[in-house]
Amino acid sequence: MLFRDRVDAGRRLAFALGRYRDDAPVVLGLPRGGVPVAYEIARALKAPLDVWVVRKIGAPGYEELGLGAISEGGEVYLNEEVLAEIGIPQEEVAEIVDRKAADVEARVQRFRRGRPPVDVEGRTVIVVDDGIATGGTMRAALRAVRRRGPKRLVLAVPVASATTLESLRAEVDEVVCLDADPRLFAIGAYYQDFRQTTDDDVVELLERARGGGAGAEGEEGPAGPPEPAEELPVELALDDGARLQGSLTIPAGATGIVLFAHGSGSSRHSPRNRYVAEVLQSARLATLLFDLLTGEEEAVDERTGHLRFDIELLAGRVMSAALATREQPETSALRIGYFGASTGAAAALVAAARRPDLADAVVSRGGRPDLAGAYLEQVRAPTLLIVGSADTEVLALNRRALELLRGPRQLGIVEGATHLFEEPGTLEEVARAASAWFVRYLAPQALEATA
Repeated sequence: MLFRDRVDAGRRLAFALGRYRDDAPVVLGLPRGGVPVAYEIARALKAPLDVWVVRKIGAPGYEELGLGAISEGGEVYLNEEVLAEIGIPQEEVAEIVDRKAADVEARVQRFRRGRPPVDVEGRTVIVVDDGIATGGTMRAALRAVRRRGPKRLVLAVPVASATTLESLRAEVDEVVCLDADPRLFAIGAYYQDFRQTTDDDVVELLERARGGGAGAEGEEGPAGPPEPAEELPVELALDDGARLQGSLTIPAGATGIVLFAHGSGSSRHSPRNRYVAEVLQSARLATLLFDLLTGEEEAVDERTGHLRFDIELLAGRVMSAALATREQPETSALRIGYFGASTGAAAALVAAARRPDLADAVVSRGGRPDLAGAYLEQVRAPTLLIVGSADTEVLALNRRALELLRGPRQLGIVEGATHLFEEPGTLEEVARAASAWFVRYLAPQALEATA
């Protein structure tokens, strides 16, 4: 299931929760991303809205690795398996928990502005987030809310890992989830627009709800996805005298731009990359699809096949295209991402290593990152490697490459997919994952959110 944005997800989830309207429930959103979803539910059920603050506890030096979570109210959940695997001393864990507890308290004050939390004792309480992957933060929140004595505790979420969701059922009286996916590896892959929710957004929604907005009739709905943007032909003039043809599309309100580095023997007309580009455009990301080789070079490569493996040449072309986007007024302010396929993925990674100032995120589809060689250890840009589970040789190469990358990194495996992602639904899964990754790291607030 693909949601337009968190508002759309909240409205669909509210429909599934409609039977609770007569129970006079309380709706609690986990900040930040869960609050826009919870707001729509509270509005539909005419229920009070509040936050329940919870923070992930990350491993020292590897914040993306969750040790557990801490919730307001002092509930701490620790993943004993992860703790045992990485061997962090208990004293160090206790220090981390104390720091996170102070962070939780500061966020409580920021969001509630001195107001007490909504009283949930003896009431039906619906706890909401925008998605659940590993479930640590949600587990801590549910246990803390349960201690407040609700009559009925409901977990409501648009999308979740099926395995994680099953493990959370013991914490609540009911689970309402629109899409429990056993293959989930990125929540943002289920949203066309998964831009970061800010603290100010949370405060605004809470104030609007307290002022009656959450139950108000006739409130203006959110803006829909952008209208299809015009595809413009462009020509890139390179320092080496080459002139490359491309297609530039800039949707209204673009928050970043993605440059496509095509794979072996492919071009800007690749139907697979064009499909992915359309999905990115619907998430308000500009796209530049361009040929890595000139017409003459393509003719030579068709006979010999050697230029498509000249990674240094191709990486230089990617960097030149990135520099060109910085020089154009329409795209100069946009953060840049690279989407590479097959050998194009290696070119994108080499380009990201050689000019880190130009690369804010990289996604590889069925790529050959191994061809980037020693450059892999120099890549600091957040990198998502997407590979089909049936593409066994390439999957093994990507697993080894993942170990060498030094920035934020993730391996996304699309079950049942072969190298070209020709199986039904597999290319769609690639596009969702790529969109989520780029929205996360190319949005203007991405630097603040990942700091």
